[in-house]
Amino acid sequence: MSAKNQPITINGITVNPGEQQVIDLPVAKLYTHANVSIPLQVICSKKPGPRLFISAAIHGDELNGVEIVRRLVKTSALKRLSGTLIVIPIVNVFGIIQHSRYLPDRRDLNRSFPGSKRGSLAARLAHIFLHEVVRQCDFGIDLHTGAIHRSNLPQIRANLDDPETKELSEAFSVPVLLNSNLRDGSLRQVADEHGVKVLLYEAGEALRFDELSIRAGVRGILSVMRSLKMLPQTKAQKKRSEPFIARSSNWERAPESGILRSIAPLGARVNKGDLLGVIADPSDLFDPTEYEVKAQCSGLVIGKSNIPLVNEGDALFHIARFEDIKEAAASVEAFQNTAENTPNPVFDDQTLI
Repeated sequence: MSAKNQPITINGITVNPGEQQVIDLPVAKLYTHANVSIPLQVICSKKPGPRLFISAAIHGDELNGVEIVRRLVKTSALKRLSGTLIVIPIVNVFGIIQHSRYLPDRRDLNRSFPGSKRGSLAARLAHIFLHEVVRQCDFGIDLHTGAIHRSNLPQIRANLDDPETKELSEAFSVPVLLNSNLRDGSLRQVADEHGVKVLLYEAGEALRFDELSIRAGVRGILSVMRSLKMLPQTKAQKKRSEPFIARSSNWERAPESGILRSIAPLGARVNKGDLLGVIADPSDLFDPTEYEVKAQCSGLVIGKSNIPLVNEGDALFHIARFEDIKEAAASVEAFQNTAENTPNPVFDDQTLI
């Protein structure tokens, strides 16, 4: 590795070692003729090291990542950065404006990679982001939440069959890792084709801030950066506990339409046959017919629906399977307790160093 870091050029703007720069990456125009661009910040250290991008809001209604990025760039730990960090708090600017997961053409940006210069709006945005940012990096962390009305327990989804990706996933220090195949058209898939290893962090719910998920995200990114030697290692990093890997998962779905009374919370340990919730028929308030939702396998609840109004077939509880369910559940409980009892880092970043 060179004794000096290398400059990086994005949208014709070169950021030299020892500099940091906010760059607007032009995308398109609104029909009002107002310009739309992707805002990003580049921190290019004088010291050599990997290039890492942190992206948020590829789905425009997933907001936790925006706050994670805001807190990350304010941490004093970045003063000791080696290598180059690129942070993109909002990729899908159109979705953010409309409070929508999708682009105005109803396309999912995370199914539109690698994109093209002359394709749909989603394809053009994907093409620009891939060539200006992703291909210039060695690693990436893509920040997501559950869909609207659906929460996810903090978790990393990645190709855990790749040893280096598995090591970085473990370094993120969340209790649950989900071995996830690459999906066609996704950022992870196209990044992998270009030799860029990407972790996908899932936590919280769309259109909401979740404090536990945000704190875990900031800490996890800093922990990965230490593992990459982009930041000095700490004692806490050396003593981190091993996460639990889920090789499979499934959604328990609504057997009937009605009103759901949820029983199993996020992070709950469930055994096959356990009651997860009850769906009632609202047409008869005095003697309603009730339908039980039961676990079809043993595991941990890593995702759940938050809206009580359900249609037949709706996904209600996401259950991940582990070899040692009891130990995995204990790890999740310890993680939640630690996060809840940590001082709020919104204005004080000392807990993140």
